[in-house]
Amino acid sequence: MNPPLHEQLREEFRHRISTGVWPDGSQVPSEAALCEEFKTSRGPVRQALAALRAEQLIVGGRGRAPVVHRDALSQPVETFLSFTEWAVGLGKEPGQRTIEIAKRAAAPFVADQLGRAPEEPVVSLLRLRLLDGEPTMVERSHFVLEAGQPLFGFDTDSGSTFRFLMEHGIDLYSARHTIDAVAADATDAELLGIPEGSPLLRERRVTSSSKGEPLEYAEDRYRPELANFVIHNTLKQRASLARVLTPGETA
Repeated sequence: MNPPLHEQLREEFRHRISTGVWPDGSQVPSEAALCEEFKTSRGPVRQALAALRAEQLIVGGRGRAPVVHRDALSQPVETFLSFTEWAVGLGKEPGQRTIEIAKRAAAPFVADQLGRAPEEPVVSLLRLRLLDGEPTMVERSHFVLEAGQPLFGFDTDSGSTFRFLMEHGIDLYSARHTIDAVAADATDAELLGIPEGSPLLRERRVTSSSKGEPLEYAEDRYRPELANFVIHNTLKQRASLARVLTPGETA
């Protein structure tokens, strides 16, 4: 089932802001123009624009024409959560090798993060991610069943699971990230070609729907000499999180 029209419009408008189609400081097209472009009534357009105002991605209104405020943009799903989109943006060749995809009972910690009962089934995915053929990150994702089920009809060696799920109506809207360090376990060591116990940069996240429902818990473990994270904030704006290549490395 496709998401409601106002949610589709919201994501399209966010994409235009994040990619610069609507540049920072530019005036947002009028409601009439957007209604004409998308062949819809004002209701869904107004709902989508209201959501962007709540995120401070557009400012103005109430007698002032709304303008794009891209500096407030937090990392959207398609540019932060998607390793594929990130790699392409760097001019790198993304790669992936699926080790396992399975429906299984959720481990207690995973169930807790997803707000589900212990042993409730989830879709678990283990992949090795590569930049220009170099093993870079081990991805462990656990989706609630209704969000992850479509992956069984997808070639997970072919590209971005997030892009595939979003295109199939899964409402992957926001995420809470925790960044820390962890020692490589036996699986990490084998896949990344490093000694067991080597330090890895770990990004844990809970991805939620626009209604705040947890849909995915994941752990991504990076070789720290290939990638790191940068947080940018100002006095008045919330921080945004970016994943970058480690300086001096070309992967």
